[in-house]
Amino acid sequence: MNTEHIKLGLKENWEQFTILVIVNAFVGGMIGMERSIFPKFAEVEFGIASKTAILLFITAFGITKAITNYFTGKLANRFGRKNLLLFGWFVALPIPFILMTATNWNWVIFANILLGLSQGLTWSSTVVMKIDLVGEKDRGLAMGLNEFAGYFAVGVVAFFSGYIANKYGITPYPFYIGVAISIIGFLLTLFLVKDTRLHTHKESVTDNTKQLGNVFMETTFKNKSLSSITQAGLVNNLNDGMIWGLLPIVLITLNYNTENIGIITAIYPTVWGIGQLFTGKMSDVYSKKAMLFWGMLLQGIAIIFLPFSNGFFMLSSISAVLGLGTALVYPTFLSAIAQATSPKQRAESIGTFRLWRDLGYAFGAIISGITADLFGVNYAIFLIGGLTILSSIIIKFRMPETNKIAKGCIEMEEVKQSLQQNKKIQIIDVRTKEEFEQAHIPNAVNIVLTELKNEAVKFDKNYQYMITIYPVYQIHLTLRPIYRLAFFY
Repeated sequence: MNTEHIKLGLKENWEQFTILVIVNAFVGGMIGMERSIFPKFAEVEFGIASKTAILLFITAFGITKAITNYFTGKLANRFGRKNLLLFGWFVALPIPFILMTATNWNWVIFANILLGLSQGLTWSSTVVMKIDLVGEKDRGLAMGLNEFAGYFAVGVVAFFSGYIANKYGITPYPFYIGVAISIIGFLLTLFLVKDTRLHTHKESVTDNTKQLGNVFMETTFKNKSLSSITQAGLVNNLNDGMIWGLLPIVLITLNYNTENIGIITAIYPTVWGIGQLFTGKMSDVYSKKAMLFWGMLLQGIAIIFLPFSNGFFMLSSISAVLGLGTALVYPTFLSAIAQATSPKQRAESIGTFRLWRDLGYAFGAIISGITADLFGVNYAIFLIGGLTILSSIIIKFRMPETNKIAKGCIEMEEVKQSLQQNKKIQIIDVRTKEEFEQAHIPNAVNIVLTELKNEAVKFDKNYQYMITIYPVYQIHLTLRPIYRLAFFY
C-alpha cells in the first residue's frame, strides 16, 4: 500500500480537517434539536408525566448509540470511515419527520433509536478520522476542536429550538431545524469528505506501541489507564443523561418558560463546547490524569448544588461550571485513549470506550428516572452527583500518571537557540560508545539505546531531555519510535 504522498499533521491536512469540524457541528445540532424541549413535548403532546417514561427516550438513544459506537470502531477499517459517516447521515434523514408526525410516544422512542444509530456512526467516524489526520503531536487539540464543534452546536440549536417552541409551539416548527441539518450534513459528507484509512497505515509504519491482547477487555477492565478513562466516560454521560432529562423538569417546576429553559440548558453544552477549544490543547501539554480528576470533581460539585438553587443567575452559573468540568474531560478522554493504543487498534479501542461512555446515557436516565419517581427529583440529583465525585476519586487513585509526549523532532538551530538562552536541556546520544567517541554534540551524554529504558527513571525532572540518533542532523525530543515510555520534562 503506497502511502508516500500521505502526510500527518493538523497543518498538513487543514482543509479536510476543517470540513470534518463543520460536519461534526451538524452532527451535534441533531441532538440540540431535542435538548431543551423534550420533557414538555412529552407532556403537552402525549400527556406523559412520569419521569421514568419521559426518560425512556434518552435510554433508547443511549443504548443504541453505545452499541453503534462499538461496531463503528470495529468496522471502520473494513468499510472505511467515510462510508460509515455517510450511512449515519442517511439514517438521520427521517428523524425530524417522524417527530413532527408522531401519533404516540412509541414513534418518539423509535426516532431516538434512529438518532442513537446515526450519532454513533457519524460522531465516532469524525473522531477517528480527525485522529487519523493529525498524528500524535496535536491529538488533544484535534479532539478539542472536534468536540467544540459538536457541543457548541448542541447548545446553539438547543437555544433556538427552545426559542421557536416558546414562540410558535412545541411542534412541528422546532423540528424543521433537524430537516435542514440532516440534509446539509449528508451532502457535505457525500461531496467533500475523504476517507482517512491511508493515514492510519502511514502512522503504523513508525509506531511501536504495544498492541493490546484483547481490546475490549483491556479498555474495559484490565488496563489501568484505559479502564479508568472508560469508567469516567460512562459516569460523565450518566450525569449528562440526568441533566438532559431532569434539568428541564426542575426548571418547569420553578415556573420558568420554554425560552428561559432553553437558555439555561444551552449554557451547559455551549460552555462545554467553547471550553474544548482550550482544554483540547491543554491535554497535549498538561497531565491528562489531573485534567480528568478535576473535570469530574467539578461536575459532581455543580450537580450537587442544583437542588439548592432557584434563581436564574445561580442556575446559569451552575450550568456553566458543569460545562467547564465536562470540557476538561471530554477531549482528554479521546486523546488519552488514542495515546495508549496503537494506530491499528485505535478505532476499536475508541469504539469500546464510546460503547461504555454512551451506555451512561441509558444508565443515567434509568437510575435518575426511577429515583425521581420513588423519592423525588432532588434525591436523583444528589445520587448522580455523588457517583460523579466517586468517579473522580477512581481516576485519582487507579489511573497512572499519563506520559507527556513532546513534538517529534526539532531543527538544530532551535536547539542552539535554547542552549544559548541557558535553558535546562540535556542532550542524550543513544548510539554505541564507539560511534559516540568518533563524533558527538558537545556536552551530550552517551546512554546506549539498549540501556535507555532503565536509565530514563533517573532523569532529573528539572531538565528537558533531547534524544539524538544522529550526531549533527536532527535532535529528537521523544523516544518514539525507539521506545514509547519516557516522560520528558
